[in-house]
Amino acid sequence: MTSFDRTRLAALLDRERAAFAERHPKSRATSIAARPLLVGGVPMQWMVEWPGDFPIFLERGEGARLWDIDGHEYVDMCLGDTGAMFGHSPAPVAEAVADQASRGLTAMLPHPDIVWVAGDLKRRFGLPVWQFAMSATDANRFALRIAREFTGRRRIVVFHGCYHGTVDETVVSRRDGKTVSRNGNLGPAFDPAETTTAVQFNDLAELDTVLAKRDVACVLAEPALTNHTGIVLPDPGFHDALRALTRRHGALLLIDETHTFSSGPGGYTAAHGLQPDMLVLGKPIGGGVPSAAFGMSEELGRRMEARMGSRGTAIAGIGGTLIANALAVRAMRATLEQVATDANYAWMIALATQLEKDIQALIGRHGLPWYVTRLGCRVEYRFQPVRPRNGDEAAGGADAALDRLLHLRFLNRGLLMTPMHNMLLVCPATSEADVALHGRCLEELLSDLR
Repeated sequence: MTSFDRTRLAALLDRERAAFAERHPKSRATSIAARPLLVGGVPMQWMVEWPGDFPIFLERGEGARLWDIDGHEYVDMCLGDTGAMFGHSPAPVAEAVADQASRGLTAMLPHPDIVWVAGDLKRRFGLPVWQFAMSATDANRFALRIAREFTGRRRIVVFHGCYHGTVDETVVSRRDGKTVSRNGNLGPAFDPAETTTAVQFNDLAELDTVLAKRDVACVLAEPALTNHTGIVLPDPGFHDALRALTRRHGALLLIDETHTFSSGPGGYTAAHGLQPDMLVLGKPIGGGVPSAAFGMSEELGRRMEARMGSRGTAIAGIGGTLIANALAVRAMRATLEQVATDANYAWMIALATQLEKDIQALIGRHGLPWYVTRLGCRVEYRFQPVRPRNGDEAAGGADAALDRLLHLRFLNRGLLMTPMHNMLLVCPATSEADVALHGRCLEELLSDLR
């Protein structure tokens, strides 16, 4: 994958680890105090994935900037792994949340702004009927229940290398042609192969074979693989064929736009004319406040109304008392109405396009067998010469030591990338100077490695 001297790489990593520890005494002390109280010293296990020997602790965030408790300022291109895709505390969202905080946070009563939010989601994504959740994980779980209820079928299909939150049925891999529980899956309630078939992304022949058994309720798909393996784009014509196959074999199509909302104001669905039966939108929708939504076709909406739209159906495996609370609804409206705008997307995508070009130029100048991919305002590069077509091929671009050095080096120079992969997000507050900082960091690293 690379021709870097591994001894030199290891020496550079040791130097960056020492510099990181020296620069962050308060975060280190806080991490030590946290270890007896929190598993791994963190409140959620993904936080141990940051490249230092301990995590930095957050003091505040604003726009495209973060500050840690040691006083260091960072250009943030992780943006909460899309949870803060439109920047940290955008003014309209912060103002709406502050106003609502004095008016009541949750009451299990509908807030009037939810009508506007549902109408705007219909306008953006084309699906006419909406429900809400606290996370994309829950929205996906609810949507899969709906698919089973109204198809009378049990099985689902996902794509190997996908990420749909912590839905039990989707924490799977494809190994030796079989669907198995993903490595590291903690205490699965059942063997996911009992309910799920994992298919290689872009493999339409295999998908046709699986769906032809006519026991699949739903195909759950990201428009492009985005998380577990980095971006894997669909082949030309893939989504048209996916839609045709699901219709031919009587399966519903559920599109998860949680990460691909980076593609534009209506996500990948609007940008590429997809026609799903259901759609899930997760963490970016609330500007950082926990919230999610799932939309459905008119037919599914009518059937849901008949099944769930009356008293006595509350305990049905769908819902929760904090869903669509007043705080989340105000945050969603402020995000959609004033932040996730056409103008902001135009800026974000233009700047991400420049970032993509800069990375490609550096790769070429240094003669590296790497590639770079962009999905709207989201950019990633991987350590392999050819863009992958599926999850297995994407895994071939992994280089754990180089990954850690790159992330830690950039962090020490004031730039945050998503720790699990080389994902860079551009938000409305990101500047051309921020993009240039990434270019300088990468150029210096590559020069030192040579």
